[in-house]
Amino acid sequence: MTKRTGTAVCIVVENLPVPVDRRVWREACALRDAGYRVSVVCPKGTGSSTASYENLEGIDIYRHNKREASSVVGYLREYILALAAEFYLILKVFARTRFRILQACNPPDTIFLIGLLLRPFGVRFIFDHHDLAPELFESKFGKGTGIFYRLTRLAELCSFRVAKVSIATNESFKEIAMTRGRKRPENVFVVRNCPDLSSLRRRTPLPEGRFGRSMLVVYVGFMGPQDGLRLLLESIEHIVKHEKREDTHFVLVGGGTELPTLRALATARGLDPFVSFTGQVPYEDVSTYLSSAHVGVAPDPNTPMNDKSTMIKILEYMACGLPVVLFDLKEGRRIAGPAALYASPNDPVDFANKITSLLNCEELRRRLGECGRNRVEHGLNWEAEKAGLLEAYESALK
Repeated sequence: MTKRTGTAVCIVVENLPVPVDRRVWREACALRDAGYRVSVVCPKGTGSSTASYENLEGIDIYRHNKREASSVVGYLREYILALAAEFYLILKVFARTRFRILQACNPPDTIFLIGLLLRPFGVRFIFDHHDLAPELFESKFGKGTGIFYRLTRLAELCSFRVAKVSIATNESFKEIAMTRGRKRPENVFVVRNCPDLSSLRRRTPLPEGRFGRSMLVVYVGFMGPQDGLRLLLESIEHIVKHEKREDTHFVLVGGGTELPTLRALATARGLDPFVSFTGQVPYEDVSTYLSSAHVGVAPDPNTPMNDKSTMIKILEYMACGLPVVLFDLKEGRRIAGPAALYASPNDPVDFANKITSLLNCEELRRRLGECGRNRVEHGLNWEAEKAGLLEAYESALK
C-alpha cells in the first residue's frame, strides 16, 4: 500500500462527535497511520467533545453546535443548520490544508452538495454509507410516500452518484450501493464496523455484587426509537414479574433521544431495582461493563433498516467473550453465527426466554462466548477491516 505522506483528507460526520463515534475515529487513525493528514468535521458533544477545535493524537477536529430533533420538520431544520455549519468548517479546513478527499459519513445524505461544490478544485468525494437513510426515516416516522421520504431516497442516490467510490459497512449495503446507488462493484469497498482489539479488551470487572445481584446483563449503544429498548424493557419485565427472577441486574449503557423516556418507563413498570441507565460513558468504561457482564443483548427489532445493518455492539460483546441474544436479523446472524441465541423477531417474551436460557447455563454461556471471541480474532476486527478503507482511498485518488 502506498504511503500517502502529507496527502490531506477531510472526514465529515453529523451524527456523533469524534472521538465518541468510534468507527470514524478508527478510520481517522488508520488514515493518519498511513501517512495522510487528517481533519474531521463533526458536531459538539458533551464532556471532552465540546471544544470547537482540538488536535487529538495528530488529527485536527473541528466541531459545530447541534440540536437534537424528534420530528420531521425538526430534522429538516437540524440538517439545514448542520449543513451550513459543515460547509463553513470544511471551507476553513480546505483553505488550510487543500485536502484532496472529502469523506462524508451519513446520515444525513446531504453532504454530497459540498462535494459537488469542491469538485472543480480537484476534491474527490467518498460516500461512507453508515446507515440506510430512507429505512431510518421509515423506522422513525412510519412507512410512507410523502415528500420527505422521497427526498431521502433522492439524497441517497445523489450521494452515490457524486461519490467516486463508496464504502459499505457490510454485503447488504454493498448490494444497495450497486442497485439503488448504481455503483460499479469495483467502486464499492466493504469496511465493516469492527472493534479494535488493541483498545477493546477485557478489563478488571466491577466489584462482585456491585448491583446487589449475582447475574449481570448489559446493553451498550445508542438509544433511539429504532434500537428496540422498549422491547428490552418488556423482556426485563417478563423476567422479573412473570419468571419471578430476582438474581439478575440489567445495565443499559449509552445515551440518546430515548433515554429520558426509557427511564420513565422503567420507573412506571417498577423496574428501577433491576435496571440501571448509565448515560454516555467514556469508552474505557464500556470495556469494564462488558468485562463484568454474563450476557450481552441487542434488542434491535426486525425492520428494513435493522435487517440489513451490522450492529457494532454485537461485535463488541463477542470481542469480550460474551454470549449474545438478538432478534433474528440477516446481518446479525451473518456476523454472530453460532455465538448467539436468536429470538423470534420483535417478540419480547421469546427474547426474555433466550436471556433466561443463557443465565441458567454456565456451559452454554462459555461455549457461545468462546465462539464469538474466536470469530472476532480471526477476521471480524478492525486490523483486518482497515485494509478496505485504505484501498478505497487509493482508488479515489487514481
